[in-house]
Amino acid sequence: MPEFAWPWVVLLLPLPWLLRWWWRAAAPGVALHLPQPGVTLHAVTDKRAQGATPWLLALAWLCLLAAAARPQWLGPPQAQQRSGRAMMMAVDLSGSMRTPDMQLAGQPVSRFGAVEAIASDFISRRRGDEMGLILFGSQAYLVTPLTYDLSAVRAQLQTAAVGLAGDQTAIGDAIAVAVKRLAGLPEAARVLVLLTDGVNNAGSIAPREAARAAKAAGVRIYAIGIGATAMQVPGFFGLQMVNPSADLDAGMLKTITSETGGRFFRATDSRELADAYRTIAALEPMPQHGPALRPRHELFRWPLLAALALLLLAIVPRRLRPAEQAA
Repeated sequence: MPEFAWPWVVLLLPLPWLLRWWWRAAAPGVALHLPQPGVTLHAVTDKRAQGATPWLLALAWLCLLAAAARPQWLGPPQAQQRSGRAMMMAVDLSGSMRTPDMQLAGQPVSRFGAVEAIASDFISRRRGDEMGLILFGSQAYLVTPLTYDLSAVRAQLQTAAVGLAGDQTAIGDAIAVAVKRLAGLPEAARVLVLLTDGVNNAGSIAPREAARAAKAAGVRIYAIGIGATAMQVPGFFGLQMVNPSADLDAGMLKTITSETGGRFFRATDSRELADAYRTIAALEPMPQHGPALRPRHELFRWPLLAALALLLLAIVPRRLRPAEQAA
């Protein structure tokens, strides 16, 4: 239903009449001396116009007051989803993420190409969560701090490139950066989704040491190990089958996830990668209800336009009358 944000503006209603009374009381008397005695001046006026103008001005003033009071239309209550959860995503950009052993829509893509597409969809579905993004290779970098602006997080992931943070893999450093950002939040809110395809071979912090810090801070780690288990590559005797994920340290990832109350997922193709993200979404569900918010739609433009139209109707005839008399 409509309501006024500033209803006290109605107190200004008698202002024009008060100003008119004050002006008449303060204005001195004016004597007009004519050169010819006995000559009088007769004002030529349009009585219909004089009678209509005050009413037009009064209506214009009422419309101006209505616009100044900020009329608003209150929409129906809408539940606002704010889960109170803060989720950091740590994505591996080491050189091995270029390996083209994944498929997406029937086309071969690199590991990072599959992650970019599927993780972007996961981010879009986390409305109500604060999310942040860590990219790591030889070093770990916080690219996007925790924010409700999921489009910013998704854009940073989509503009990343393999090798941007170096060609090695600093898993422990990535966990440490996430724990530092999440530690100050409520314990139930702290979640890290870690995606990697290799073994920790860089950085200054060992993954198990970082996992102990995560456990102490109440951060749950969900880890996804990505990479196919079989791939044909050209060799000396033609094509030969190799395991491109031989370097994946699945044992270490299982240990750090179980220690922190999370879970490890193995994704050998795009379908399993999507299933892993869906399972994480189910394990960390979104709230069904949140605090209600009623949107407000401003309506001041209409009484303002009406006031301008009434002022024009009151002023234009006065401008035209001297021209008509001169003609």
